[in-house]
Amino acid sequence: MFNLFNRGKKQTARSTDRLPPGQKLVRGWPVLHEGEIPQFDPATWRLRLFGNVEEEVLLSWDQLRALPQSEFVRDFHCVTTWSRYDNRWGGVSVETLLGLVRLKEGTSHVLQHCYDGIHYTTNLSLEDFSKPDNLVATHHDGQALTPEHGGPVRMIVHHLYAWKSAKWLSGIEFLKGDRRGFWEVRGYHNRADPWLEERYSSQE
Repeated sequence: MFNLFNRGKKQTARSTDRLPPGQKLVRGWPVLHEGEIPQFDPATWRLRLFGNVEEEVLLSWDQLRALPQSEFVRDFHCVTTWSRYDNRWGGVSVETLLGLVRLKEGTSHVLQHCYDGIHYTTNLSLEDFSKPDNLVATHHDGQALTPEHGGPVRMIVHHLYAWKSAKWLSGIEFLKGDRRGFWEVRGYHNRADPWLEERYSSQE
């Protein structure tokens, strides 16, 4: 994901096209990530909901799969300029997850944590995190998510560039204030709206 295209001018108005500016439609599903693909053990895997909450929640794999399941069809846009239409995501909606925790006053952001070797993180405002149809995905187009695409669990934040949909999700930390993640401190945009081409922090 490092500097795969030239830095462009910031968009001044949000595009209304289905394909965001600077993007190319693909039929396949490119594989991009930093670090090694982690090993998944369903017996030890946990999803931790913690931070600025009244009480931490720790979900096992079986507990996550026992929660109400949702399915949404949405487009997916990568900062490296490819887009893929009509992805059918299955998993647990953010609305369901938020129903499991009591947020303390002042919670404004979340930080996604992953269980890869580099301890990848990426941040979101609570507003962006809680948008309708965002979910913790375990399935794509009717099949279990494969490891190279972030399986068994990845976040899906369909309205932002794909790096905000963290692979290999292991924790969601609720924050009282913002904290930039792995790519954000390395020069990528803090919000990442594809229709505004929010690719780099110099555009903020």
